[in-house]
Amino acid sequence: MTDLQAGSKNWHDDWNERVERAQEMIPLLHQLRRRNIVTSIFGALLDGVTDIDIVKAHRYARRIAGTELSTVQTLPMVRELVSMDLGPASIDLGRLVTRFEGSDGTLREFLDSELAEIIGTNESKEPVDVVLYGFGRIGRLLARILIAREGTYNGVRLRGIVVRKKGDIDIFKRASLLRRDSVHGAFNGAITVDEDNDVIWANGTKIQMIYANNPAEIDYTSYGIKDAILVDNTGVWRDRAGLEQHLKSKGIARVLLTAPGKGDLKNVVYGINHTDITDADKIVSAASCTTNGITPVLKVIGDRFGVAHGHVETAHSFTNDQNLIDNFHSGDRRGRAAGLNMVLTETGAAKAVSKALPEFEGKLTGNAIRVPTPDVSMAVLNLELEKETTREEVNEYLRNVSLHSDLRQQISYIASPEVVSTDFVGSTHAGIVDGLATISTGKHLVLYVWYDNEYGYSNQVIRIVEELAGARPKVIPARVSPSEL
Repeated sequence: MTDLQAGSKNWHDDWNERVERAQEMIPLLHQLRRRNIVTSIFGALLDGVTDIDIVKAHRYARRIAGTELSTVQTLPMVRELVSMDLGPASIDLGRLVTRFEGSDGTLREFLDSELAEIIGTNESKEPVDVVLYGFGRIGRLLARILIAREGTYNGVRLRGIVVRKKGDIDIFKRASLLRRDSVHGAFNGAITVDEDNDVIWANGTKIQMIYANNPAEIDYTSYGIKDAILVDNTGVWRDRAGLEQHLKSKGIARVLLTAPGKGDLKNVVYGINHTDITDADKIVSAASCTTNGITPVLKVIGDRFGVAHGHVETAHSFTNDQNLIDNFHSGDRRGRAAGLNMVLTETGAAKAVSKALPEFEGKLTGNAIRVPTPDVSMAVLNLELEKETTREEVNEYLRNVSLHSDLRQQISYIASPEVVSTDFVGSTHAGIVDGLATISTGKHLVLYVWYDNEYGYSNQVIRIVEELAGARPKVIPARVSPSEL
């Protein structure tokens, strides 16, 4: 029996010993990261982590494996990974350790077999340029994520941000808004401004600020930007005719809209219909935060139990579109003070689901209530199923989907009587099912789904950007379809 296998049977080690092994692991994880290999433990990322973060990730394994992992098990595996000639990938140490426990042979023989498809594939690749058109709530979060992932998987890099100039101190104001955020906290790193060249430097990433009023008038190639993916997060143009203006600019190859697209534009929810994107699709939409929050859950429930019809009600945090105090607003009710009122309004998310899931056409209605919180929303899915089920069956299924399926990044699951909305600020998932709130009676099912309508949605957008760039990482071991659970 190897030390790794023995460790799984006698790992109740002293806390300080766990921390020491975690500290030894940190520089090894950094070496893997520099080679575009990101590791996790059952989905808990070990990227830019502290020793305590690593120990907590090992404890998190209880949710999946029924028992904690130990650094006695994972440290030897990380050492072996560093010694191997591996290409870019996302490697789940928790799942590899679990699989190794039931295997014969040495650790290296096991890893050579499990990682065969990425051995010797570490080829140099030029990252794809990304431009952000607009720099509001979503734009700044996209920038943070892109900067944090700079160089990961040799994938995408933020090169430019386009805004309308608002005075001589515009670039300093933009940098300050990127540096500090009242909801998501301080930027993790250093930001400086090169005023003479209209450049923001963020953790070594050079971001060109481009001031323009017309999308079609910009020559991006003059800034060294070429064949870029432009992410329009202004919401000003939502149809093909409007967004095609970006493609008239030199240096832009494709456009992604961070709002529901109109007309014949594909509305893409990553994890559900991103494989429908073709090379011919020069303009696509990332749909809305609510559509992203509910569509993955509706997909798996529909596939397992069938959905005859349903209603979606969202309690949605207020947005910048609303008034801070009562004032004129072109929209119904949105002119009333956002911080003082629950504001009943409409949402197109229920109908938009069918653009990603055609089988839901005509099955869903929806409304929204804007509530006095700055971030994190909740969708209540009131569904009439085609098959009878129980609360226990639905919750166990959704829990397994969140832990083991290829929708793990989209669907999370929690069963805690203490959580409230702020606990989900910063969630990278499209939606989080609150299992304790599930109601099921025969064919009638009510699900409560939390979602960070800013950060969770932004992560979904970045996944589409990487898909357009051909830069999504190889996942090892491969995850299974929810239909196989």
